[in-house]
Amino acid sequence: MRTALRCLVCSLLLLCTAAQAEPAFANPLVAQRADPHVTLHSDGYYYYTATVPEYDRIELRRAKSLDALGKAEAKVVWRKHASGQMGAHIWAPEMHRIDGKWYMYFTAAPAEAIWEIRMYVLENSSANPLEGAWTERGQIKTEWDSFSLDATTFSHRGQRYLVWTQRGAPPDDKSTNIYIARMDTPTSISGKPVMLSKPDYAWEKVKYNVNEGPAVLVRNGKVFLTFSASATDANYCLGLLTADADANLLDPASWRKTAEPVFATSEANGQYGPGHNAFTTTPDGKTDILVYHARNYRDIKGDPLNDTNRHTRAQVIHWRADGSPDFGAPVADQGQAAH
Repeated sequence: MRTALRCLVCSLLLLCTAAQAEPAFANPLVAQRADPHVTLHSDGYYYYTATVPEYDRIELRRAKSLDALGKAEAKVVWRKHASGQMGAHIWAPEMHRIDGKWYMYFTAAPAEAIWEIRMYVLENSSANPLEGAWTERGQIKTEWDSFSLDATTFSHRGQRYLVWTQRGAPPDDKSTNIYIARMDTPTSISGKPVMLSKPDYAWEKVKYNVNEGPAVLVRNGKVFLTFSASATDANYCLGLLTADADANLLDPASWRKTAEPVFATSEANGQYGPGHNAFTTTPDGKTDILVYHARNYRDIKGDPLNDTNRHTRAQVIHWRADGSPDFGAPVADQGQAAH
């Protein structure tokens, strides 16, 4: 009897430990913030930035937990210009720490030509990016000049890369594609850009032919690259490219695209159009976390870009036996959105 009781107690303790090991989040983390990006820095803070509904500024906030980001002070670190370059459509900021400085990659357009979207960079040499000055470092130039956005960067085996979205060079300019290139500085690329993905499947071509919003995660001997596809309504979803960690990442043949979306609308959980994600971890670095935006309703009046209710959310990534990520379905909201 005592042995059975001890076994029962041990089983309950193991269940409790397993439950505690996997965090759940008070989703949505931050209301009306799309295209989220999170950096867990060595100072123990999560630094967070995202697209604001007015498309007119870059905000930065920090907290010791993801759940606390919604209530953290949002500091405006940069505003759009009144005219000329960087005067409209301030989208998808991402902050990265490179060689002892902070860099903010973002999308902008001229005030007088708001669809001439291009990629830009800010730089800050302060240890704390909420302090000091953010200096404009100009446009990231690519091999051809066309609609380009959603720059992200990662370092792998001693080489830093830029991955971004761009409309193909004419005459192949009917879709937005994912490109990669080596970086020679934190603000410029070197060598010829390589296209890794273009819209191939029907789920990448709903209303628009779109691959955008790349994010990179290196795990289990693989380089995983997620991207968002289709229109920014309930059809928005995540696709996945995979390469071996020792492969030539500049060779398109090194990459394999999953034939189906890996993260998509869940009617059952009331989550629509999940996409434009970032990756982070728990503070101890042991658990991988997907940060993304989604709406909690399907029907949108007018242009989805004018609908402000893409909220930031987070959930744990699980891993399959073959080392590939299992994103599951976007989880149902657990908490109240914080503005």
